[in-house]
Amino acid sequence: MTDTTLSTLDLSGIWSLSSLDAQHTLAMPVPGDVHSALLSAGVIPDPYVGRNEADVQWVATQDWVLERTFDLGDLGATDRWYLDLAGLDTVVDVMLNDVRVLEADNSFRRYRPDVTDVLVSGTNRLTLVIRSSVRESAERQARQPFYIPYSTANSPIPNGSMLRKVQCHFGWDWNIAIAPLGVYEPPLLKRLVEARVEHVTTRQDWHDDGSVELVVTAGLFAASAGHASVTFTLNGTEQTRDIELSRGMTTVEHIFPVARPNLWWPAGSGEQALSALAVSVGGDRVRKTIGFRRIELLTDADEAGSRFAFRVNGVEIFCRGANWIPADALFSRVTQAGVEDLLQSAVDAHMNMIRVWGGGFYEPDWFYDLCDRLGLMVWQDFMFACNLYPSTPDFLENVAAEVADQVHRLASHPSIALWCGDNELVGALTWFEESRKDRDRYLVSYDRLNRTIETTMKKAAPDLIWWPSSPAVGPLNFGDAWHADGAGDMHYWSVWHENKSFDNYRTVRPRFCSEFGFQSYTSLPVIHQFAAPGDLNIASPVMESHQKNAGGNERIAGTMFRYFRFPKDFASFVYLSQIQQGLAIKTAVEFWRSLKPHCMGTLYWQLNDTWPVASWSSLDYGGSWKAMHYMVRRFFQPVAVAAIPSEDGTSLALSMVNDTRAPVNIEVQTFLVTPAGERRPLMAASGTCPADRATTLVTIPASDVPEGMLLFWTFEASDGSQGEGHYVPGTYKALDLQPSGLAIATSAAGEAAGAVDLTVSATGLALHVMIEANVAGRFSDNAFDLTAGTRRTVRFTPSTPGEGPTPVFTAYDLQSSAG
Repeated sequence: MTDTTLSTLDLSGIWSLSSLDAQHTLAMPVPGDVHSALLSAGVIPDPYVGRNEADVQWVATQDWVLERTFDLGDLGATDRWYLDLAGLDTVVDVMLNDVRVLEADNSFRRYRPDVTDVLVSGTNRLTLVIRSSVRESAERQARQPFYIPYSTANSPIPNGSMLRKVQCHFGWDWNIAIAPLGVYEPPLLKRLVEARVEHVTTRQDWHDDGSVELVVTAGLFAASAGHASVTFTLNGTEQTRDIELSRGMTTVEHIFPVARPNLWWPAGSGEQALSALAVSVGGDRVRKTIGFRRIELLTDADEAGSRFAFRVNGVEIFCRGANWIPADALFSRVTQAGVEDLLQSAVDAHMNMIRVWGGGFYEPDWFYDLCDRLGLMVWQDFMFACNLYPSTPDFLENVAAEVADQVHRLASHPSIALWCGDNELVGALTWFEESRKDRDRYLVSYDRLNRTIETTMKKAAPDLIWWPSSPAVGPLNFGDAWHADGAGDMHYWSVWHENKSFDNYRTVRPRFCSEFGFQSYTSLPVIHQFAAPGDLNIASPVMESHQKNAGGNERIAGTMFRYFRFPKDFASFVYLSQIQQGLAIKTAVEFWRSLKPHCMGTLYWQLNDTWPVASWSSLDYGGSWKAMHYMVRRFFQPVAVAAIPSEDGTSLALSMVNDTRAPVNIEVQTFLVTPAGERRPLMAASGTCPADRATTLVTIPASDVPEGMLLFWTFEASDGSQGEGHYVPGTYKALDLQPSGLAIATSAAGEAAGAVDLTVSATGLALHVMIEANVAGRFSDNAFDLTAGTRRTVRFTPSTPGEGPTPVFTAYDLQSSAG
């Protein structure tokens, strides 16, 4: 028997799972998802392997029943109990002792139904009936007053926008389409003592002397009016207040004056000072991690239009980062350690911002705790993406409750810089025949939804920064933010979706580019996880089933024809796809950073993958770095040098960029390099790059780089930064590269368990050297160049030292990949 003097009973554990038709009965861990449970029981094959995605479609068409029992001791006559449920995916009937206590239909909400009158002393039975999202979404579409279009290109499972559920669960142009279902947070049974803390938000009122007042607002719920003591704690200092409780909700405000706060800064700009806040009443306690910081979004008008820049603690911050999608297509495969590794990889590549994209989850608290600690600012979308949505009263009421829940839960995180209404819904108005024919109807419908999100957010936390949509020119501007680069944030997809050259990135001058990307294949060791040897052909059915973007394979291959000699085999094809991906994003980022402060942010699409698939990610499924991520670490350096050709092609500017708060002196050495790898000194240059600015160090006439040769450079800066790069005046395929003589010698790294040191050498010119291991791990450097007679020592650190096979290494470079 459970002691009913306890305030919380965690009902996580092994539950019974069965299909409503009783064809399948098995055990399922909760929290967890149904597909993973069926896989563990041998009912379905692994959806990620081969073409198994098609074989598991039936799972989402079924209703599923989760059930468990629990025991309680004698219930007190005055005790009140409630269930605390979140992460119910999605349409779920909750039954306690055969009495329906909740009808949930929003996976982003927290539900707290009172179950006092249903609980019994002794054995209780809790049942969750999870309805098929495929059927539920179709039924809700049929009930709409007019048809609501959805993106059929992204989502092969229809009508996903009818449900408040992760939108990419219905498929996306990088995600598997299996519409997972389950329970994603621990189900809790709680006793209500006096009151409970429903939510806690904070506001920071700053003064000219640098002091701040932390205003803590607590929403308390009580079943009846009465008295209570509320304790507010900041960094161990407790202050208690006696209050009068109303029946239902009571709001209490408390102020902590802080004379000399330690400031929270984004990564690379300062320390991430954090403070512990707690609010407790009647045995219920809510804890928050906060950081003292001031943040502003600058949208001042200027000659080009209007700015889009973040200012933190009085300092403008150039945002270097990427878009975040769910860490896995299946909830049960997500681990905190795995997510931390992905976020750490972002910081290791000099990122200071990620965008939590609007087709996934509002991530769990621990995710934002990690961002707080790592200094990763978060652009937080509300969860609406690429579809049109209902605007009926019941739908908007559901959305308002979701927004209030999520803002109350997350608003105090110092890492969250901006809240954005949606992803690409304004653009979606032009994508569907119905909305093109009747734009006014669908525009008004969209505006109702967007206003609901905005007004609810501002009611819950008035000081948060709001942006209506991404991309957007500005509030109440429904213009084309894909191609208009004078104001707001921009999504620039012309290079990928319109098959334009990499140089096309230099034809736009965004104020802040929050999406742009180029695809590659996932690395060969990951491909081996889902493809048999006979499937290792880009056109094989298995490989095509792991390419979700229509025409993606053709664009990857077409780009190779444009820039490179065609690869000699499948492995080289995969390698070259990653090199050209990195070069595409490098071209964009280096040019847009050179425009600073006109442009103040580049967030490429995308950081991570949800499953093994051809995609725009710089990290493989599982977290290993693709070639592009090694390149990102170089071109996102706070202090960097890049080669920017003039529009007419007659000159080449070496651009310096400095994202630090102090001037830096930069010295550059340039060389001409022959196709055989011989280096010839060209010139040296030095100069000072002002704090937080970009400027040109030197301009080189294009004629100084003879046809068939490359320009190489190295740089060192007074702050310790250093780097290197090369520029090809034409295309790589035009270079008559001589044999590179690329070779690897290995030795054990004595002081690091399981680590291996690799000495990589070349007798000729080895461009874009990429080393690959057959086991998961990370290289200290990769995707680099070697000229004739040079070598570089690289360390490989396996993810799980001492486990698995001995690492075997393969090296690629541009010349050898073409045969």
